[in-house]
Amino acid sequence: MQKKPQQLTPEALWHSALGLLSRRDHSRLELAQKLRLRQFDNELIEAALDKLVEQQWLCDERFARVQVRQHVFKRHGPMRIRMELKRKGVEESLIDLALEADETDWFALALACYQSRFRDPHISDMKEKAKRLRYLQSRGFNSEQVRYALEAATEDDAH
Repeated sequence: MQKKPQQLTPEALWHSALGLLSRRDHSRLELAQKLRLRQFDNELIEAALDKLVEQQWLCDERFARVQVRQHVFKRHGPMRIRMELKRKGVEESLIDLALEADETDWFALALACYQSRFRDPHISDMKEKAKRLRYLQSRGFNSEQVRYALEAATEDDAH
């Protein structure tokens, strides 16, 4: 049985948008991209997105806060979180607000991330140290946080 082609009406667009939002929060840009993939008209998409924002069903600020929490749970650092949110079209000011509101101790998170990945804190040579440094950088931690994690893990081993 073949699926009936979707009608590209404003009502169908509205139902598509609500269906996507019922599964999870989206940024405005993300939702617009998904609706464009479904062949809806750009003007209709923008009008629907404005209405969703007005009714507070679409909110980039809320989306940013939720994304920060999810990334912190995955032990991602602030640089990676910032990059992901920018990629999803969230404004810089909203990213800053979400990161500040979260109150994560990025140094402690970098250390926890490091310790969960590297059980043995002993670093045998520069190649091993570079590997561990790259790992933390790829997780989104800055140089100060990486340095702290490497030094704190070694200090904990010495005690």
